[in-house]
Amino acid sequence: MRNLTSLVSGLLFGLGLIISDMVNPERVRAFLDIFGAWDPTLAFVMGGAIVVSALGWIIARRRSAALFGGAMPPAPSPEIDGELIAGSALFGIGWGMIGLCPGPVIAALAFAPWQVPVFLLAMLLGMWLNSQRQTLMIRART
Repeated sequence: MRNLTSLVSGLLFGLGLIISDMVNPERVRAFLDIFGAWDPTLAFVMGGAIVVSALGWIIARRRSAALFGGAMPPAPSPEIDGELIAGSALFGIGWGMIGLCPGPVIAALAFAPWQVPVFLLAMLLGMWLNSQRQTLMIRART
Protein backbone atom coordinates (compact mmCIF):
# COMPACT_ATOMS: atom_id res chain seq x y z
CA MET A 1 0.00 0.00 0.00
CA ARG A 2 2.88 2.33 0.79
CA ASN A 3 4.29 1.94 -2.74
CA LEU A 4 0.89 2.62 -4.28
CA THR A 5 0.53 5.74 -2.15
CA SER A 6 4.00 6.89 -3.23
CA LEU A 7 3.16 6.28 -6.89
CA VAL A 8 -0.13 8.17 -6.71
CA SER A 9 1.54 11.04 -4.82
CA GLY A 10 4.32 11.24 -7.39
CA LEU A 11 1.87 11.20 -10.29
CA LEU A 12 -0.23 13.91 -8.65
CA PHE A 13 2.90 16.00 -8.03
CA GLY A 14 4.04 15.55 -11.64
CA LEU A 15 0.59 16.46 -12.95
CA GLY A 16 0.64 19.61 -10.82
CA LEU A 17 4.05 20.53 -12.23
CA ILE A 18 2.80 20.04 -15.78
CA ILE A 19 -0.45 21.99 -15.21
CA SER A 20 1.44 24.88 -13.58
CA ASP A 21 4.02 24.78 -16.42
CA MET A 22 6.87 24.37 -13.94
CA VAL A 23 8.45 21.82 -16.29
CA ASN A 24 9.17 24.74 -18.61
CA PRO A 25 12.67 26.07 -17.83
CA GLU A 26 11.74 29.45 -19.33
CA ARG A 27 8.99 29.85 -16.72
CA VAL A 28 11.53 29.35 -13.93
CA ARG A 29 14.08 31.68 -15.53
CA ALA A 30 11.37 34.35 -15.90
CA PHE A 31 10.65 34.07 -12.17
CA LEU A 32 14.34 34.57 -11.39
CA ASP A 33 14.58 37.58 -13.74
CA ILE A 34 13.40 40.12 -11.15
CA PHE A 35 14.81 43.12 -13.06
CA GLY A 36 13.45 42.04 -16.46
CA ALA A 37 10.30 40.28 -17.57
CA TRP A 38 9.49 38.91 -14.10
CA ASP A 39 6.83 36.19 -13.94
CA PRO A 40 5.43 35.59 -10.41
CA THR A 41 3.75 32.27 -11.29
CA LEU A 42 6.38 30.19 -9.50
CA ALA A 43 5.80 32.16 -6.27
CA PHE A 44 2.14 31.11 -6.29
CA VAL A 45 3.08 27.47 -6.96
CA MET A 46 5.62 27.56 -4.11
CA GLY A 47 3.11 29.26 -1.81
CA GLY A 48 0.54 26.56 -2.46
CA ALA A 49 3.14 23.85 -1.83
CA ILE A 50 4.22 25.46 1.44
CA VAL A 51 0.62 25.65 2.68
CA VAL A 52 -0.04 21.98 1.84
CA SER A 53 3.27 20.90 3.41
CA ALA A 54 2.65 22.91 6.57
CA LEU A 55 -0.81 21.38 6.97
CA GLY A 56 0.71 17.94 6.46
CA TRP A 57 3.29 18.52 9.22
CA ILE A 58 0.59 19.85 11.57
CA ILE A 59 -1.45 16.68 11.03
CA ALA A 60 1.64 14.44 11.25
CA ARG A 61 2.74 15.98 14.55
CA ARG A 62 -0.43 14.63 16.18
CA ARG A 63 0.07 11.08 14.89
CA SER A 64 2.19 8.32 16.43
CA ALA A 65 2.19 6.11 13.31
CA ALA A 66 1.97 6.73 9.59
CA LEU A 67 -1.45 6.36 7.97
CA PHE A 68 -0.39 3.23 6.01
CA GLY A 69 1.90 1.83 8.70
CA GLY A 70 5.49 2.36 9.67
CA ALA A 71 7.16 5.01 11.73
CA MET A 72 6.50 8.70 11.22
CA PRO A 73 9.42 10.50 9.62
CA PRO A 74 11.20 12.97 11.87
CA ALA A 75 10.53 16.68 11.48
CA PRO A 76 13.13 18.55 9.43
CA SER A 77 16.07 19.80 11.45
CA PRO A 78 15.98 23.54 12.19
CA GLU A 79 19.80 23.59 12.21
CA ILE A 80 21.47 25.62 9.47
CA ASP A 81 24.97 24.35 8.81
CA GLY A 82 27.60 24.68 6.09
CA GLU A 83 26.41 21.56 4.31
CA LEU A 84 22.86 22.94 4.05
CA ILE A 85 24.12 26.31 2.79
CA ALA A 86 26.49 24.72 0.23
CA GLY A 87 23.78 22.33 -1.01
CA SER A 88 21.24 25.13 -1.27
CA ALA A 89 23.69 27.30 -3.17
CA LEU A 90 24.50 24.51 -5.64
CA PHE A 91 20.81 23.76 -6.09
CA GLY A 92 20.00 27.44 -6.66
CA ILE A 93 22.85 27.96 -9.12
CA GLY A 94 21.88 24.88 -11.11
CA TRP A 95 18.21 25.81 -11.00
CA GLY A 96 18.93 29.33 -12.20
CA MET A 97 21.24 28.17 -15.00
CA ILE A 98 19.12 25.31 -16.31
CA GLY A 99 15.63 26.19 -15.05
CA LEU A 100 14.97 22.66 -13.81
CA CYS A 101 15.05 20.90 -10.45
CA PRO A 102 14.50 17.22 -9.55
CA GLY A 103 10.68 17.07 -9.67
CA PRO A 104 10.17 18.96 -12.91
CA VAL A 105 13.06 17.21 -14.67
CA ILE A 106 11.43 13.82 -14.13
CA ALA A 107 8.04 15.13 -15.30
CA ALA A 108 9.70 16.82 -18.30
CA LEU A 109 11.21 13.52 -19.49
CA ALA A 110 7.91 12.78 -21.22
CA PHE A 111 8.21 15.59 -23.73
CA ALA A 112 11.45 17.53 -23.30
CA PRO A 113 14.49 17.95 -25.55
CA TRP A 114 17.77 16.06 -25.17
CA GLN A 115 19.03 18.39 -22.42
CA VAL A 116 16.56 17.01 -19.89
CA PRO A 117 17.92 13.41 -19.89
CA VAL A 118 21.46 14.83 -19.74
CA PHE A 119 20.48 16.96 -16.74
CA LEU A 120 18.79 13.97 -15.08
CA LEU A 121 21.89 11.81 -15.52
CA ALA A 122 24.11 14.57 -14.10
CA MET A 123 21.72 15.00 -11.16
CA LEU A 124 21.73 11.25 -10.45
CA LEU A 125 25.54 11.19 -10.66
CA GLY A 126 25.71 14.07 -8.18
CA MET A 127 23.33 12.26 -5.82
CA TRP A 128 25.41 9.09 -6.04
CA LEU A 129 28.66 11.00 -5.43
CA ASN A 130 27.11 12.65 -2.38
CA SER A 131 25.99 9.28 -0.99
CA GLN A 132 29.53 7.96 -1.47
CA ARG A 133 30.94 11.00 0.33
CA GLN A 134 28.52 10.50 3.22
CA THR A 135 29.43 6.80 3.44
CA LEU A 136 33.12 7.70 3.61
CA MET A 137 32.44 10.30 6.31
CA ILE A 138 30.51 7.76 8.42
CA ARG A 139 33.32 5.19 8.06
CA ALA A 140 35.91 7.80 9.03
CA ARG A 141 34.03 8.55 12.28
CA THR A 142 33.97 4.89 13.36
